Amino acid sequence: MRILRLLARLQALPARDASRHSRPMIVLFTDFGLAGPYTGQVNAVLQQAAPGVPVIQLFADAPAGQPKPASYLLAAYAMWFPAGTVLLCVVDPGVGGARRALIVEAEGRLYVGPDNGLFELVLRRAAAPRSSEITWRPPSLSASFHGRDLFAPVAARLACGESASAMARRVTVPPRPEWPDDLAAIVYIDHYGNALTGLRGECVSPTARLNAGGRVVAPARTFGSVAPGVAFWYVNSNGLVEIAVNAGRADRMLGLGLGSVVEVLA
Repeated sequence: MRILRLLARLQALPARDASRHSRPMIVLFTDFGLAGPYTGQVNAVLQQAAPGVPVIQLFADAPAGQPKPASYLLAAYAMWFPAGTVLLCVVDPGVGGARRALIVEAEGRLYVGPDNGLFELVLRRAAAPRSSEITWRPPSLSASFHGRDLFAPVAARLACGESASAMARRVTVPPRPEWPDDLAAIVYIDHYGNALTGLRGECVSPTARLNAGGRVVAPARTFGSVAPGVAFWYVNSNGLVEIAVNAGRADRMLGLGLGSVVEVLA
């Protein structure tokens, strides 16, 4: 009876807004790699400017210098993070040039990075996104490392509660209608040799076959559904169509690389 009375009291308590009590985090999505100083320097800036804010290393090997495939990857993986997350996104071959620096607000998340198409799919798929051009500048800004000198400090300030309007002005980002809603090409090769496409699984028939690397690949639910050495495609844990080989590497077996075209067959 005492347990029942306790449960009744707990149910009568007013519900708390979980978002008010969740901690912000900064998520890194870059092509900097883990070798060399670049990722470490960005982490050092975040640690100094936003002490105590968790920093998550999501991708350090996003498609190097290629905002288009990176945009499909970012849109899929950002959805995993809760509202309030700040995503520091740097795939920036035009660093130091005329491209703008942006803060994008979409589905409760904040994105910081270059205006070069990297946020195209995030903006396109969000219900009511907002974009702002970063006008704030640090005392010292190198020409070639805005990820460390500009984007990281802005991301840290956002994670600490500062508003985008304090550092940026609202702008319109022109869309890129020539980019498809789903990209039938390889956008990432993971550590295991699995080839991720820019196709959302929900947009491909579960019985469709794929032509990849000149080979026809049938669908399967997961790795254990096929024999070792067999290539197949499946919808991965983040909703993208992925080509894999059970106990093997799809990139080597099928000759796949970043940008390889994938054809969806009936």
